[in-house]
Amino acid sequence: MTAIPTQSHAPGPARGPVRRTERALAPDLARGTMLLFIALANAAVFAFGNQPGAEASPHGWERPFNLVMFVFVHARAYPMFAVMFGYGLVQLARRQDAAGSGPGAARSVLLKRNAWLVAFGLVHAALLNFGDFLGAYGIVGILFTLLLLRRGERVQRVVLWLWGGMTVYVAVVAAMAGYRAANSGSGSAGVPTGDVDSLSAPDYAASMADRLGEWPIHTLTVLPFIVIVWLGAWAARRGVLEDPARHRRLLIRTAVIGLGIAFAGGAPIGLVSAGFVHVDGATADAFLTLYEVSGQYGGPGYVALFGLLALRLSKGRSGSRPKLPVAALAALGQRSLSGYLCQSLAWVLLLSPFALALGERTGSPTLTACLSAILVWLATVAGAYALQRRSLPGPAEKLLRRLTYGPR
Repeated sequence: MTAIPTQSHAPGPARGPVRRTERALAPDLARGTMLLFIALANAAVFAFGNQPGAEASPHGWERPFNLVMFVFVHARAYPMFAVMFGYGLVQLARRQDAAGSGPGAARSVLLKRNAWLVAFGLVHAALLNFGDFLGAYGIVGILFTLLLLRRGERVQRVVLWLWGGMTVYVAVVAAMAGYRAANSGSGSAGVPTGDVDSLSAPDYAASMADRLGEWPIHTLTVLPFIVIVWLGAWAARRGVLEDPARHRRLLIRTAVIGLGIAFAGGAPIGLVSAGFVHVDGATADAFLTLYEVSGQYGGPGYVALFGLLALRLSKGRSGSRPKLPVAALAALGQRSLSGYLCQSLAWVLLLSPFALALGERTGSPTLTACLSAILVWLATVAGAYALQRRSLPGPAEKLLRRLTYGPR
């Protein structure tokens, strides 16, 4: 029934977290780098107080910035973390099996870890960010562990058929959006946005009350990420990122197709948001739907791209340490939970109307969001690398490991 190798000796106690020597470069490099995209997306949401976080009437450099955000960032970065989350679930189970812990002990560790992740998400949402993804990942992790983790290869291949079906659906949505655009006149519609109450609250207490109501709804909307998580688990069973040279052709195809669909699907609404294309309201809605359904392909596409990058970086460097920029990005990737939480704290302090409200004070929310995202991300890279030099985990990772495995 199981596609995860298990040991023949008697089950023992659950083993601890992954050791540094067991880590592949690609996952950590991907997480560390893509946290910049997460920073750009979330800073924009906080600065504008709406979703997806865009200037309604852009001018000058704000126009290409809007285009770049919709094509490459919004709804395209988070799916990469969903793929990596699924990849990590299988890796964790495989390490438990290899240590002789037994399927029951491995499942217990995964369920406990994901339950605590839900708790992390609730606290994160209540205190800082309504758009928390940790809770959804925890729920998806529990469901995946119970329903799919130990299923056989025939069941695991179902995810490929699901992605094939979704690709057909995206093609249909694209055709309908194209037909509507071709048969409608010019208009002045912008990007449909949704206001977020917690981001315009007059004080912190009011924002917390709003977030507690917003978080469950947001969490439910991202639970379909289980299909993206499942694809990451499928890749982990084949060791795609541990041995990128062996899977180079698969990585190239996935990067080209995945990113091609994601970027092409985001381009129409990106052009509208930038003011380069003028359409009516119905066409803008159709473009927004295409943008939303195509974004998930950015997940496997970006993962594959970083797999190829890791392969390129590893050539001729067997056993040697990566260069400083790569090492620093990978260090943040190993501490991505702490980096993500630090970002949320920064947005509350820098951009909330009851705090510094820099977006309003500077008069340019776009510029403020962009600079804040880059500077905060760079600060987390530097902090993570400093911890790496001292062989210290991130504070959030340390707490999650202690709650999962107990004191060690």
